[in-house]
Amino acid sequence: MEAEIISVGTELLLGQVVNSDTAYVARRLAEMGFDIRFTCVVGDNSDRLAEVLKNALANSDIVVATGGLGPTEDDLTKQTCAAAAGRKLVRDEDTCHRLASYFRGRTCSHSQMNQAMLPEGCTIFPNDHGTAPGCGFTTDEGKVLLMLPGPPRELVPMLQTYALPYLAQWVDGVIASTNIRAFGIGEGSAAEKIDDLVQGANPTAATYALEDEMYVRVTAKAKTKEEVQALCAPLADEVRRRLGDYVYGTDVDSLEVVVVRELQRQGKLLATAESCTGGMLAERITDISGASQVFHMGLVTYSNEVKNLLLGVPADLLAEKGAVCPETAAAMAQGVRRKAHADFGIGITGVAGPKTSEGKPVGYILIALDDGEHTWIRTMDGQGGRKERNYLRHRAASNALDLLRRRLFQMPMDSRGWDRTSEFPSRTAQK
Repeated sequence: MEAEIISVGTELLLGQVVNSDTAYVARRLAEMGFDIRFTCVVGDNSDRLAEVLKNALANSDIVVATGGLGPTEDDLTKQTCAAAAGRKLVRDEDTCHRLASYFRGRTCSHSQMNQAMLPEGCTIFPNDHGTAPGCGFTTDEGKVLLMLPGPPRELVPMLQTYALPYLAQWVDGVIASTNIRAFGIGEGSAAEKIDDLVQGANPTAATYALEDEMYVRVTAKAKTKEEVQALCAPLADEVRRRLGDYVYGTDVDSLEVVVVRELQRQGKLLATAESCTGGMLAERITDISGASQVFHMGLVTYSNEVKNLLLGVPADLLAEKGAVCPETAAAMAQGVRRKAHADFGIGITGVAGPKTSEGKPVGYILIALDDGEHTWIRTMDGQGGRKERNYLRHRAASNALDLLRRRLFQMPMDSRGWDRTSEFPSRTAQK
């Protein structure tokens, strides 16, 4: 079945708010096996929305409208969708009770209560994180029309809990995917390694690029979940074999999740000292639930004086070679590990731009990992094409996580990909 997604809101149309709803809904519908035929954004204008709805209902089997379900005058989605489908709006008493409970002790205006007016005969999707309910129904022509709220914190759980199970009745069989995440290899290089594997029809394999990594999605369709898993498993295993230790996980969210979980499993502690990344590595680690068990300290040591004072980076080293050199990165990692009494220390220093520094090019960043016996340095040489500051900082933090991942899993420390790693014979390494 073909699906179309309509995002409603002038703030989306003008770019004042990023339209994340379409991306999320499209992914989830595609995972269920629906073909996404078209997506569009329309402002808060009933005539234009009616025109878009008319075309969508004529050409697609499923139409999902997001946004415009609230209590204000410019929330026109519900009325316009109902009119386009020839449905009248009727008051739903359960929704009235939910709204009254939500506003207990506060004024609940007439416009708020109007959110209980819903298309006659629809299936209601309760809003567990806001006020505006969603709904779904089949038109007289057999088309499926869904309405969902716009705010992601309301849309995402409603889609997951109510809308997707509602749509399941139109799914023929089960479609599921396995995502194999990799760091240190580009999408093009990965595609070459698995070129013959992407030719299949069921299961299929496809490569996708992310900000500074990539993943391979293996997808299959069958009558049952068990049959889908049986189809996906051999192909996923072969993808992992060909990509080797670039693969950091399957069906995991991020490098930091893998690292935090493995630190927890091994009972190891980590500390970080960051300069050009400004705490981005520490932020990514502490975003993971349970990080407090394994992450003891994160320092942002921007100036040379603080590198010397807090980390013990030798003043003569900073004077002679500067802040952006392998020796300083190593001393930062060693110093923060000792100061935190941790098992691992990471130090990051470099030039994130937009200007060069100490004669080093933008993008020249050094990431050091110290375990008390050895110190490894990974170098981003600054020769790549992308020079955006945030991209370089994010990539440096990812390199740090990958370096630690390799040490935790006893893998080769050199990624053999974008950047190079070497063991540094430190004069200051201590247990």
